[in-house]
Amino acid sequence: MGQTMDQMKMLNQLRKAQKELKNEIVEVEAGDGAVVVQITGELKIKKVSLDPEKIDFDDIPELERWIENCFRDGYAKAQEIATEKMKPLMSSLGGALGNMGM
Repeated sequence: MGQTMDQMKMLNQLRKAQKELKNEIVEVEAGDGAVVVQITGELKIKKVSLDPEKIDFDDIPELERWIENCFRDGYAKAQEIATEKMKPLMSSLGGALGNMGM
């Protein structure tokens, strides 16, 4: 089946939104900046930074908790951004696919 112009337009908008998510960066920190993690809107790790002056290397379990918290919080925030950006497009696309008998 051929795609209608509306379907092609929606698919292009979806692709554009996916590309924009690459540029969305969520930054979270823990331990008063001891650990900083950046995650993209595509849920990919961009950067992890550790500040050795703020880390007690005799308390590795605390450092591990900070890292875990950064990843957990960063992924949650990045997922919210992705969901908000994609939600209008997905509902429109879902309606279009439904009209195609899918």
